[in-house]
Amino acid sequence: MRDVVHIIVNADDLGATPKVNDDTFELIRQGKITSATMIANAPHLEDTFHRIGNYDSCSFGVHLNLTEFRPLVHTKAIQPLLDENGQFAGYDKVLSVSIDASLTDAVFTEFCTQIERCISAGVEVSHIDSHHHVHTIPWVFRVLKRVEKKFNIRRVRISKNIYGPRQHASVQLRIKKTIYNFFLRHYVKTATTNGFCEFQAFHEIATTTVLKHKLIELMIHPGSIDYKGSEEETDLLKTDWENQLMFPVKLISYNDLPLR
Repeated sequence: MRDVVHIIVNADDLGATPKVNDDTFELIRQGKITSATMIANAPHLEDTFHRIGNYDSCSFGVHLNLTEFRPLVHTKAIQPLLDENGQFAGYDKVLSVSIDASLTDAVFTEFCTQIERCISAGVEVSHIDSHHHVHTIPWVFRVLKRVEKKFNIRRVRISKNIYGPRQHASVQLRIKKTIYNFFLRHYVKTATTNGFCEFQAFHEIATTTVLKHKLIELMIHPGSIDYKGSEEETDLLKTDWENQLMFPVKLISYNDLPLR
């Protein structure tokens, strides 16, 4: 008998749009989604706060954001990450910006304010990930660790390490991700899954292959217009996908992830 693989199905981007909120909470109600992360500077976050209390079985984390919408703390030091309208200017800007102590301090303050906004609304923050995976950028990683220490949040999403049959990652990229995940777990002890990828990519590989990972997070974006294939992926989630795999699975939330 094959070992059971524990799966967290996490919906990103709560608060981004009314449709993202509606579709995500409906899938949580159906038991298809077990965890979700909210963008604390998103325009529809208050709606999220009003609804979270109805879903005790789901874990809720913070989707740290440096790439979209306006920052919660607008200072001169954060301006290198903003566009001419005062909104975050996207992933490429975070990747290419010149780094100095004032910027990293400003990002730390912004991240802390994002988390504090959720906590002050009564959210028990289960874990951290980030919009467009900015927490996996090396200079942001150092800020992330300061945030973990400040709030004693010890569960964080890893960098992607499972690839579907239509996806490619070079050996060099895979090595970099392995190194990142090692330091994520051990530089400030942090609890993580041992596998992470998109839901649909996981389904494509897991219907033909037995994976070595026994604790996996699957990312999904219900209601999103920004992610190609989001509607198709969500429709797949609504099926009995668990029974189509090469191994048995059990759905859990981030609250069930043991702390290291």
